[in-house]
Amino acid sequence: MIRVFIVDDHRMVIEGLQLLLQNDDDIKVVGTAASGENALEQIPTIEADVVLLDINMPGLNGIETCKQLIKQNPSIKIIAISMHKESSLIKLMLSSGAKGYVLKNAGQEEVINAIRAVYQGKSYLDDTVNEIVLNSVMNKSEKRNNNPFPSLSRREKEVLHCILDELTTQEIADKLHISFGTVETHRRNMLIKTGARNTAGLVRIALEYELDK
Repeated sequence: MIRVFIVDDHRMVIEGLQLLLQNDDDIKVVGTAASGENALEQIPTIEADVVLLDINMPGLNGIETCKQLIKQNPSIKIIAISMHKESSLIKLMLSSGAKGYVLKNAGQEEVINAIRAVYQGKSYLDDTVNEIVLNSVMNKSEKRNNNPFPSLSRREKEVLHCILDELTTQEIADKLHISFGTVETHRRNMLIKTGARNTAGLVRIALEYELDK
């Protein structure tokens, strides 16, 4: 029996994954958490084999949660379950110790195959993620420099420019014609990519490494 723990800040996602897995005789969901902090509290008390882990969560993000879970229990297997398709973020999650990466639009068979693969000690990327990673490796025009951080998307750079100009979140939303929540999502993604703890730290790193270029 493969014991699975699910971590996601959206209840609908957790319930959807539970439904996907409930009829498989070899897999049992032994717990869920809505945050990285809660997962770190619960998992040491539960004999979980595989963790399905979201990346973009408020508070402790999936990257840091992954690192700390593996530090707690080096034998635990982690699969990122995410909407993010950026090669830089995929690589960052894998380099943090995740053994698998599956997009949230994956079907039941894909999720179950990922769980079984990592439980057996293998790595697993769904077909779309695998293609994204391969393309990024083979793309010889990809920038190579001394910047230790994953690249920012065009929109993230636009938001970063506005942050550096000291615009408020609402002012950024108005300027870029996007929602307040979308601005916050881009800000959170940049914090994940840079490892910054807050906006002040993001600004310092952005200026030091010219991330807005």
